[in-house]
Amino acid sequence: MDKKSKIYIAGHRGMVGSAVVRKLEREGYQNLVYRKSSELDLKDQPAVKQFFEDEKPDFVVDAAARVGGIMANRDYPWQFLYENLEIQNNLIAAAHQHDVKRLIFLGSSCIYPKHANQPMQEESLLTGSLEPTNQWYAIAKIAGVKMVEALREQYDRDYVSLMPTNLYGPNDNFDLETSHVLPAMIRKFHDAKEAGHKPVTLWGSGSPMREFLHVDDVADAVYFSLTNRMEYDLYNVGTGKDITIKHLAELIQNIVGHDGDVEWDTGKPDGTPRKLMDVNRMKEEGWEYSIELEEGIRMTYEWFLENIDDIKEVKI
Repeated sequence: MDKKSKIYIAGHRGMVGSAVVRKLEREGYQNLVYRKSSELDLKDQPAVKQFFEDEKPDFVVDAAARVGGIMANRDYPWQFLYENLEIQNNLIAAAHQHDVKRLIFLGSSCIYPKHANQPMQEESLLTGSLEPTNQWYAIAKIAGVKMVEALREQYDRDYVSLMPTNLYGPNDNFDLETSHVLPAMIRKFHDAKEAGHKPVTLWGSGSPMREFLHVDDVADAVYFSLTNRMEYDLYNVGTGKDITIKHLAELIQNIVGHDGDVEWDTGKPDGTPRKLMDVNRMKEEGWEYSIELEEGIRMTYEWFLENIDDIKEVKI
């Protein structure tokens, strides 16, 4: 890949896609291609095929997906399964049919079994049952991983799947109905602070352990995977370190400056007990994360404050 290569970033307005665009622009790549959903519906197969025929991208980053937290996955299982299958099937097939040199498919750590050995290795895929609260999204992403693997095996395609851990950062979704745990906590603690430090209620027991990666780090991993020959088809992308949800809440509460009480609604689901990634495969390739969690949360809260008037609620 050189500076003149045409690179298509699907999902460029989302948290991951926008971070990839920022990274590529910083590295001097200017021949970037993207479309708003109003301009190109990635669920429309003929439209996607026509786009690839017209633009002929050399490289593709698939950061487009229907995403959300436990509540969104629980309430909209059909959308999370069917729409994600449509999006990735169209993109991966079009990339193959139009001879794209390299495709980076982005998934999620939720592809691994609920009770996978910790830390979770790439070999854990399909060795056990999924976490029920996000199985619909996970099944779609597993299908994408297998499509990439099949194209490498049958057609020797230089395509790669990256499975990030829980992501956060600029352009995250802060809607309390559809967001993931970290941005939801930022929003809850901020709103409670602004309302006179009212108590904050959080889901579950606070005991599950989670790993978090700043979105700029995953963008760096995407760039690394675009510009280096990758030995395998599947890589975990994370920090290799995790904390309890309760510790995360305390960290965010301190950064936001909320002085009220925290109450835990143990009637709500905890989700998977622990989700820690084994990131040794990516380390062996030569890539590691750089943004520590506390620093990343501070950066994200600063972005949230600067953009709070423009942050819209996301509805499915």
